[in-house]
Amino acid sequence: MATSIAEAKTGSSNPEVEGLLLFTVDAFTKRPFSGNPAAVCPLEQSLDDDVRHKIAAEMNLSETAFIERREEGTTFQTGKSFGLRWFTPVSEVILCGHATLASAFVLFSHFGNQNELLSFETLSGTLYTRKNGDAVTMDLPLYATVHQNEQQVTNVVQAAIGSLPIQDIRHNTDMKKLLVRLQDSVTSVSEFYIQLGQLETMKVDIGAMMAADDGSHVKGVMVTLRGSRQNHSIDSDGNAYDFVSRYFAPWVAIPEDPVTGSAHAVLAGYWSTELNKKSLYARQCSPRGGDLHISLRDDGRVDITGHAVIVMQAKFSL
Repeated sequence: MATSIAEAKTGSSNPEVEGLLLFTVDAFTKRPFSGNPAAVCPLEQSLDDDVRHKIAAEMNLSETAFIERREEGTTFQTGKSFGLRWFTPVSEVILCGHATLASAFVLFSHFGNQNELLSFETLSGTLYTRKNGDAVTMDLPLYATVHQNEQQVTNVVQAAIGSLPIQDIRHNTDMKKLLVRLQDSVTSVSEFYIQLGQLETMKVDIGAMMAADDGSHVKGVMVTLRGSRQNHSIDSDGNAYDFVSRYFAPWVAIPEDPVTGSAHAVLAGYWSTELNKKSLYARQCSPRGGDLHISLRDDGRVDITGHAVIVMQAKFSL
C-alpha cells in the first residue's frame, strides 16, 4: 500500500534536498497504522549531517533512516551493499532495527531489488537483511546484559513500573539499555499472574524517569514479562508469545517506541537463556504493537524477522 504526494511546483531554495524521495514505513506489522513507523530516505548523493538532523526532526518519528549506495555503477535496484545511518529527532543512534527492516523493505518492494541478501554498513558494523517470503529477516548483533544493582536505578524503575513486582534487573552497557523483568507470578493464598493487560496499560512517569537519570547510565528502559497462556500473552491465532515487552527512551526523544528491533537484540539473549530456547516469538505491546520472530545463531548474532508496509511516499520540494 503506498500513497503518492504530488511534488510542489514552487521554486527550490534548498537544491541539496530538492527531489529527494522519502517513505514512511510501518515495520513489524502487516497492517497500516500499526507496528513502528520509520522514515526512509534513499540518497542519490551525500547529505550534510546538519540536514539529516533537520529532516529527522521534521519527520518527528522515532527514527529516520538514510540509505546511500556504496558500489560504483549500481542503483537502488541492483546494488547489494549500502550505507545506512539512523537519526532520532534529537540525535544519531548506533542501531535501529525497525528502521533497518523498513529500509530493506523499501529496496525490495519499491525499487524491486532482486538480490536475496542486502548488506548495510552502519555504526554497529555490517548488518545483513534478506527476503523471507513477504517478510524481511535482519541479521543483528546480539547484545549481552549484566546484573544491575537495583539500588542504583530505583527511581528510574519506579517511574517506569510503579508498584508492579520485579523479578530481575539487567543492564546493557553498549547501548545503555535497562532491562526490567516483571515477576512471573506471586504466590499467596492462590497463585496470581501479572497479566498482559497490566503491562499494556501500565502508566509511565516520563518526567520522573528522566529526572532520575541524566542519560549517562540509562538511555532506554525495556519492561518485559514472560509470556504464557495464564497471563493471556497470546496472539489472534491463539499462539503464546515467549515474552512480551514495552520500551521507553525519553532520553533520545522517544517517550515510548512502538516496536524496537535494537531492544530485542538485547531481550533475545536474556530470554533465550531464561527459557533455554533459541527460537522465540515476541510481542511488543505498545498501543500500536508488533510481532517479532527471533532466532539466535551459533555465531553470536540474532535473526529478527518481521513484516512491513509502505504507507506514504513523497518528494522534497524545498
